[in-house]
Amino acid sequence: MDHFIELNDVKKIYRMGREKIIALNNINLHVDRGQFLCLLGTSGSGKSTLLNVMAGLEKPTRGTIKVRQFHIESMSEDQLARFRKKNIGFVFQSYNLMPTLNALENVSLPLIFSGMPVKKREKLAAKLLKAVGLGDRLRHKPQEMSGGQQQRVSIARAFINDPRIIFADEPTGNLDSRTTSEVMDLITGMARSRGQTLILVSHDPEVAAYANTVIHLKDGNVENTIINGEENQ
Repeated sequence: MDHFIELNDVKKIYRMGREKIIALNNINLHVDRGQFLCLLGTSGSGKSTLLNVMAGLEKPTRGTIKVRQFHIESMSEDQLARFRKKNIGFVFQSYNLMPTLNALENVSLPLIFSGMPVKKREKLAAKLLKAVGLGDRLRHKPQEMSGGQQQRVSIARAFINDPRIIFADEPTGNLDSRTTSEVMDLITGMARSRGQTLILVSHDPEVAAYANTVIHLKDGNVENTIINGEENQ
């Protein structure tokens, strides 16, 4: 069976002087189209590193990573950039918004590189901002919005290109519990309605409960896998 995303014997080693740090130790996993996967673990477990190699932000030291049957571990940086632009949206813990741009400009930013005319970009961005509940904040800059509102802008930006995969790295890490629920309902609802694959990183079991598959990581190893609430042997 061909999986949407497939990792085989993926290893990631960082070198600090003479010391070797094994961040990922022979990871094997697959993700099907439309799946909601959570990489769960404490700080230093390897979960963010795993997300980064799956998204092509870092190259593995060893192993293969196929996304839509493309071997991304062997792509050049230019090829990876084009691949991510067409296939991937990102949501980060720190929002990563441009402070000098307003919400409309931040969300429409990824469309600039596709050569889309300004009016069409802004129309699409406004539609998404309204969908995430920020129709009255189009001209507000990040410093004029709460953390939850900034993350909603980040979510709208991640979805603007209608990517096949959404990667979310601790998307609720800076939010309170009420806003966490709102943001997770928003991300999962939007991904589900569009048939997109969602891969998120978290240390919070309550966030992990939104996923249908949870992979527990510890010291760069897969400790166990929970599928629909049951441990997969």
